[in-house]
Amino acid sequence: MRREFFKKVGVATLALSLSALTLNANPNNWPKEINFGIIPVAGSTSLKDTFGGLVTYLEKTLGVKVNMQTASDYAGVITAMQHNHIELAYLGPKSYVEAVRRANAEAIVIEVDAETNLPGYYGMIITKKGSGLKTLEDIKNKKWAFTSTHSTSGTLVPSVMFSKKGIDPKSYFSQVVYSGGHETSILSVKAGKIDAASTNNLDFNRGVGRNWKQDDFNVIWKSDIIPGAPIAVRGDLPTSLKMALKGAFISYKDKDGLEKMKNKGFIVGYDKTYDSIRELIKLKKALKAK
Repeated sequence: MRREFFKKVGVATLALSLSALTLNANPNNWPKEINFGIIPVAGSTSLKDTFGGLVTYLEKTLGVKVNMQTASDYAGVITAMQHNHIELAYLGPKSYVEAVRRANAEAIVIEVDAETNLPGYYGMIITKKGSGLKTLEDIKNKKWAFTSTHSTSGTLVPSVMFSKKGIDPKSYFSQVVYSGGHETSILSVKAGKIDAASTNNLDFNRGVGRNWKQDDFNVIWKSDIIPGAPIAVRGDLPTSLKMALKGAFISYKDKDGLEKMKNKGFIVGYDKTYDSIRELIKLKKALKAK
């Protein structure tokens, strides 16, 4: 298993111009199991269905057991990496920036969104179809949901937009809640428990045909393109394992698995890609201070 794996990784390694050291590294210094943390963009059942194929592929390719782990909030995944409880994580852009600061995270790949065909996605604000809520003005004095304080499309991006428009959510809306995840926000809007919520096209599309229909909602605002979600590793992992994981993600081409993730695959990731997110965080703080 390991010998066959290194044949596969050798090709990916050459394609990625990785060092000869990686090819000669001894996998005996790898952990016996890898814990893969995933931010709660959906419920645990949905996450297992969405990412299950990828996890199975990683196990077969690496020859190491991969345990998928979920948390009740974004902070839980960051904290788990910080305390060495997970080696690998699927993060949003803002949660990745926080994980770099707190947990020595390193981006290895970025997912390519199936809708945009780019290593990026867009945020959006949704309301229930038939509610009559079709503009930002319409949702004034209504119930609003962000997702998590660590969410990019669910909190950071709409917060900056609101600030630029002079909107203070606490006074603009009758109620502001944090749902904890995109699926929860979308289902709350569908059920009429929340009038409007911020989410993104990627997580919205993952639930179409499974938990909701496209026609259940109005999309009343879209953001500019946001850098795609990264897969990050702990910085203290063996270099050979980091490179092997990078090669495994890039070589993942299973059509059914990618369809469930609404993903066209993965490309090499770089930390600098998320400098724009760091600038948004600074801008949000500056706007809030005014």
